[in-house]
Amino acid sequence: MSSDSAAPNGDAAKPPSLPHSSTVVTAPPLKSHGTAELHSTALRTGTAARRLLAKNAREDAIAGLREAYGFWRRLRRHGWSTVRYLMQTEVHTYAFSVAANFILSFFPFIVLQLTLLRRVIRSTEMYNLMLLGLHDYLPSNQDFVIRNLQFLASVKGRGQVLSVVMLLITSTGIFLPLEVALNSVWGFKKNRSYLMNALASFGLAVLCGVVALLSVAAVAKGLHLLGLVMGSQNLVFNSVTYFVVKCSSSVTNIAIYFLIYWLLPHGRVPIRAVLPAAVITGLVTEAAKYLYALLLPWLNFPQVYGPFSISVTLMFWAYFNGMLLLGGAFLSAAEYADRVQARRETAAANR
Repeated sequence: MSSDSAAPNGDAAKPPSLPHSSTVVTAPPLKSHGTAELHSTALRTGTAARRLLAKNAREDAIAGLREAYGFWRRLRRHGWSTVRYLMQTEVHTYAFSVAANFILSFFPFIVLQLTLLRRVIRSTEMYNLMLLGLHDYLPSNQDFVIRNLQFLASVKGRGQVLSVVMLLITSTGIFLPLEVALNSVWGFKKNRSYLMNALASFGLAVLCGVVALLSVAAVAKGLHLLGLVMGSQNLVFNSVTYFVVKCSSSVTNIAIYFLIYWLLPHGRVPIRAVLPAAVITGLVTEAAKYLYALLLPWLNFPQVYGPFSISVTLMFWAYFNGMLLLGGAFLSAAEYADRVQARRETAAANR
């Protein structure tokens, strides 16, 4: 072995010297403790991938829930279930009961409204707007019905007191079957007693009357101010009045439906659950009124019922309203239950 290869161990550890390298800095040797943790702890391969896969799984589950509980899918599913609900015998029984008592309570209710506007509030504008709204609400024979209601409201005597008594009795006949139906829809097991239902029904009837009067007062005030600006004897003002009365009638119907859906069931009902149903039911009722008016010539009630055709026309209209009201109640309950289930499944998927 040559002398070059037999260099001392101390010399071999030194880095070789380079000529003209007095300014070169040598790198420090790698310390063993810098990689000790890397070598002592084994890598958990796939941790990041598993975390991303779990996140993707949750997102897929939420996307599936959104697709399953999407608007059109829910509308199609709940629409068919609502139709099946309206085909049940008990629903028709409730609707016919509402229709019969509606005929008994509608006229005393309107007589009280007109009497208040004429003798207590003493507002000609509100009185005329009430008649205009009544003309828009009735499906047929508007002039005949309104003329007789005006006559009843103008007669002084015990008629107004009897109207209050009849409203107390007949409102129970309307809201009692509705309460039973709404309790069944929402799953409330216990109904109110007859006395408590009578008080709740009369209070709800008064509340609906207050809503109607407030609506008429707001419209009368707005039209009065508009008449001062543009004049009240022209075609534009009459057109605006007609449009505003139509909109006010729809808003009043929606408000009354909301009060019935929210206050009548014997249990706590969320506002968010019944407000959309009240809006949909109110708009559908407004459209159904025109459809019913178009079908009346084909039904030909005067030929079948003679002088009683007006009452029959109003009773069938009340029956259709009752069916729409119950259908809206079922739709609101089904939609709310679906939304609660979706929130629960989404929370479970996010865990």
